[in-house]
Amino acid sequence: MGFEELLEQVGGFGPFQLLNVALLALPRILLPMHFLLPNFLAAVPSHHCALPGASANFSHQDTWLAAYLPREPDGTFSSCLQFTYPQALPNTTLWGEGQIPGESQGEPSTVPCPHGWEYDRSEFSSTTATEWDLVCEQRGLNRAISTFFFAGVLVGAVIFGYLSDRFGRRRLLLVAYVSSLVMGLTSTASVNYIMFIITRTLTGAALAGLTIIVLPLEMEWLDVRHRTVAGVLSTFFWTGGVMLLALVGYLIRDWRWLLMAVTLPCVPGILSLWWVPESARWLLTQGRVKEAQGYLLRCARLNGRPVGEDSLGLEALRKVAAAEQVVRRPSYLDLFRTPRIRYISLCCMVVWFGVNVSYYGQSLDLLGLGLNLYQTQLLFGAVELPSKLVVYLSVRHAGRRPTQAAMLLGAALSLGGRLLLTSEMVYWSTVLAVLGKGFSEGAFTTAYLFTSEMYPTVLRQTGLGLTALVGRLGGSLAPLVTLLDGIWLPLPKLVYAGIALIASCTALLLPETRRAQLPETIQDVERKSAPSSLQQEQVPMKQDHD
Repeated sequence: MGFEELLEQVGGFGPFQLLNVALLALPRILLPMHFLLPNFLAAVPSHHCALPGASANFSHQDTWLAAYLPREPDGTFSSCLQFTYPQALPNTTLWGEGQIPGESQGEPSTVPCPHGWEYDRSEFSSTTATEWDLVCEQRGLNRAISTFFFAGVLVGAVIFGYLSDRFGRRRLLLVAYVSSLVMGLTSTASVNYIMFIITRTLTGAALAGLTIIVLPLEMEWLDVRHRTVAGVLSTFFWTGGVMLLALVGYLIRDWRWLLMAVTLPCVPGILSLWWVPESARWLLTQGRVKEAQGYLLRCARLNGRPVGEDSLGLEALRKVAAAEQVVRRPSYLDLFRTPRIRYISLCCMVVWFGVNVSYYGQSLDLLGLGLNLYQTQLLFGAVELPSKLVVYLSVRHAGRRPTQAAMLLGAALSLGGRLLLTSEMVYWSTVLAVLGKGFSEGAFTTAYLFTSEMYPTVLRQTGLGLTALVGRLGGSLAPLVTLLDGIWLPLPKLVYAGIALIASCTALLLPETRRAQLPETIQDVERKSAPSSLQQEQVPMKQDHD
């Protein structure tokens, strides 16, 4: 008897599993609040050079600024430059000390802000940009906050993935919660940029534990039939976190208090672990039969399943444990040993990279849409709900492969379409941005389902781990792409659109999995036709569907 048969006896989907999903909903809500936090924490308000000796009683502030600040091509005052000497204005006297009269003749010279910056405090009382003057030449450091955070997530995923297999899901989930709480609170006390970057990177590594542990801890208590439903249900908690961040950001305008507000919920998360069960499958692989028996009996009791002593006795469980222990743990190298799985892995890596770049590239760029920051964040979260519904219907009726390709293509076209709009067409730019966000979320949702169905059971978790790892690399690079606007203003959107388009084309090279039996072994995958004849594979499926 295997573990799946054992789970069928105690109930693979019931009150026990629903309680487990509810207890593990908190980390799913917290993760997007941290991942997208730079939208508010690192926001850059309007600013201009600090002007020493500015007259508070000057009757016309714009006129005063015009004497010291050059204008941009769009008519606004420069944020990063000031005149070397104040310019004479009609009916005023603004000659500064030491100014050479002849300096005002010809094209006036400019210099970078020598005395720092003045910020518009009407929307944010404090952000990392205003705290450490991460603007103008230093704006790359502000964008790097997201990159360092996602780099921490990437490293933490590898560490927690290994440790959770060695020491258990529940114990490492506690470590992830506690370290996220400690590092998050330490970040709020940062006295300089270097300290903040280090603690924020470590926070990302700690939060990676939540991303890595929560899914298997939830899925390993579910039977095969209900894992997809539970997986889709869990994504709604993510969307709830995206929308909740808009409310929290609106209520709290100081970056330190905002960071504290999204960190403190780790405390009830730590307390909730009292009721979160350890994975019985993992306990059996470690030979801890007595503990596994206790959790299985608890599952059967909550699910109302009468279980006999013979089926859940220690001797019966030891046989299941022996069967679980003989299975060799796969490695990432196993994804490249055979030709067809290698082909699938390489294509999936490209798709996941494109999905993450598209999603985070749009999620972390909320400016220029005719709405304030909070409205845009809320709208970007709300559009994920119908997107999930469209994906649910599309994967069932059209198939996984066309859905994945279409969602990525939609994201690419939405981004590309915005490049064709003028600055006056704000309404249409907002429409395309919202559509692009919906498409990128749809691509994300489809990727999890599609990828898991292509790999055999013995490599499924390993394959998802590798592709998610490459995806996190894309997520860490996405914020830095925005810095390309210094070369050419539309270049970031062009890069996002190009990567999404390449990923969309790559998705078409993958095999369709709708109505296909999930492969169990590597041989099941390798026995299928070569990649060049993928289209021929679909004929029996289409005939069966018809």
